[in-house]
Amino acid sequence: MSGVSVPAPFDRGVIVAGAGVSGTGIATLFRGIGVDVLIADDRATGEGIITTEAARAHFGEVGAVVTSPGWRPDSPLLVDAAFASLPVIGDVEACYRLDRAGVFGPPRDWLVVTGTNGKTTTTGMLAAMMQEAGKDTGKRAVACGNIGVAVADALDAPQRVDVLVAELSSFQLFWSDQLVPDAAVLLNLADDHIDWHGSFAHYAEAKARVLRATHAVAGIDDQHVRELVARTGRDDIIGFTLGKPQAGQVGVAGGRIVANLHGETVDVASAEGIEPAGAAGVLDALAASAVALTQGARPEHIQRALAQYHVEGHRGAVVHSANGVNWVDNSKATNPHAADSALTGAGTVVWVAGGQLKGAAVDELIAAHAHQLRAVALMGVDREIVRDALSRLAPDVPVFVTDSTDPDVAMEQVADFAAAQAQPGDTVLLAPAAASLDMYSGMSARGNAFAAAAMRHC
Repeated sequence: MSGVSVPAPFDRGVIVAGAGVSGTGIATLFRGIGVDVLIADDRATGEGIITTEAARAHFGEVGAVVTSPGWRPDSPLLVDAAFASLPVIGDVEACYRLDRAGVFGPPRDWLVVTGTNGKTTTTGMLAAMMQEAGKDTGKRAVACGNIGVAVADALDAPQRVDVLVAELSSFQLFWSDQLVPDAAVLLNLADDHIDWHGSFAHYAEAKARVLRATHAVAGIDDQHVRELVARTGRDDIIGFTLGKPQAGQVGVAGGRIVANLHGETVDVASAEGIEPAGAAGVLDALAASAVALTQGARPEHIQRALAQYHVEGHRGAVVHSANGVNWVDNSKATNPHAADSALTGAGTVVWVAGGQLKGAAVDELIAAHAHQLRAVALMGVDREIVRDALSRLAPDVPVFVTDSTDPDVAMEQVADFAAAQAQPGDTVLLAPAAASLDMYSGMSARGNAFAAAAMRHC
């Protein structure tokens, strides 16, 4: 530690809400700098952990409640803390304030990525770009937040991290009121986590906090994002687009990523051969490139990073190829907006879909991509909702529905149908547009089952 004193309100001690990974991580960070910590959680026990009821008796002894991101604003402990005029602060916000106060040495560069879809890929790409730039600048960059390591761990790492490339959720941003990143990007917006935020407007408002960044970047092909950019009143927000960039934008021209930021068009990198394939991967690369350019990264840094970047599992990776057909696992496409990104630019597909729609509508998605569908295979609890939409909007597309609730059997049946329908040059695309917990332990398990079933078809 630098010897800098702990800033208010943390100097009086904190109550950490939640004994999960985030809660225990921030508690460890605070204890390491000499802050008294109590962890409040009704579902955990252990040293230093008390019930939420018991925590209320300590409100007068601490300076703040630091909440894990999953705790909803209407959680009784947080409501009571606010009523007692006790600040409620998110764990990432706490890290930001401590870093800006110099508690861990000179403050880091904070680069933040958020949006409904594409966060992890964009964060990975941006971290790779800043690592390439770091070979010249000497600055060490890491991906953190909801990818890589926790922000608290990155701050307290034995080897100093100079650039935090942080993937942040709407929950983490909701609980952050002073966080102003050095650069940040808002990728896109669609219905998600409405049950937590209460409305799409509140969800969008949380995401839009990143537009306060010193260098803000926004996905201007998205109507909701454009509206939020307009509301900021700023004229210096950099837009990224699949089209040819206008002044103040990064876009695509002649198969290249090009930037038009300072009155001239600069060739940055190839827009071809990017993982994941299709428009989604190019958009993520555009977003990462735009942020990296604001931080002094040069085109050669960006090109090298993109050439070496490989998509993480279940986000558009080709898991099998046979008979001229690629099998692509995008199990991470857990809502219609993500499925739309996966389908865009994918060519003719046998689409594997279904699961828990969580109330989301699929009509717009199917109408937009009906022309691409060779066939569709459906599974999961809301399969009939998707089948109904297909019957109305793509009535000539062959549809197979498995009623099996056995996850392995269902996926094998789906794969058998897909293999029989696919023709050379097609893609069998798992992009469910739905969550997975009706049949699988998570989206990774669903993707793994898809890959295993695909491998049976030589």
